[in-house]
Amino acid sequence: MKRFILSWIISGVSIYVIANILSGVDVSGFEATLIAAAILGAVNIFIRPILVILTLPINLLTLGLFTFVINGFVLKMTAALVTGFYVRSLFDAIIASLLISIVNMFLSNLIGIKK
Repeated sequence: MKRFILSWIISGVSIYVIANILSGVDVSGFEATLIAAAILGAVNIFIRPILVILTLPINLLTLGLFTFVINGFVLKMTAALVTGFYVRSLFDAIIASLLISIVNMFLSNLIGIKK
């Protein structure tokens, strides 16, 4: 349970950091950030695998690069569900999802959370 809560907080911090760096991503406060992190986690668990399977042919043609678009779409979908979390365009969502993953990985390794 401790690992779950730490991962959730780290995801929230990652979203908050990227929202302060990128102009295309806005968040109203840390509460909205934690809600966005929870919704993003749920969407990644339940909806993202379905999207990956449905887009498998184009993903194979692009040698997996279409996964970046899927991740951006998932982030944009999360922004549509969470009040106080806004992503301007799909391109901003793709860049933000990549940077959120990098910051999340860095913070997880810094704190020592093992997956």
